[in-house]
Amino acid sequence: MSDEKPAQEPIVEDARIDALEARLKAAKEREEERTEPKVKGADANYRSGNRVLADLIGGILGGFVIGWAVDALFDTTPWGLLVGLFLGIGVAFRNIIVAANKASGDPE
Repeated sequence: MSDEKPAQEPIVEDARIDALEARLKAAKEREEERTEPKVKGADANYRSGNRVLADLIGGILGGFVIGWAVDALFDTTPWGLLVGLFLGIGVAFRNIIVAANKASGDPE
């Protein structure tokens, strides 16, 4: 163990380095805030697609069930089922057209 002084003195923290680190941290936070997605959760296009799909499937299945029930009650096979299917398809397309023509800001 020698009594000699070390070759280099310990580096004292420089205020400029601290200021630079603070500026870098602030810039990173601003960049993360700027680049993060604005829409949280499902976006409007995804919801619209799901609504169209639900209208289409619901109209066809609803028409099928109602037509089948009419056929079962009144023994009109297959005419009740056919009329019910066509009415269900018509209602589904009408709902899809109404939803497509609705302004995006209008409440549902």
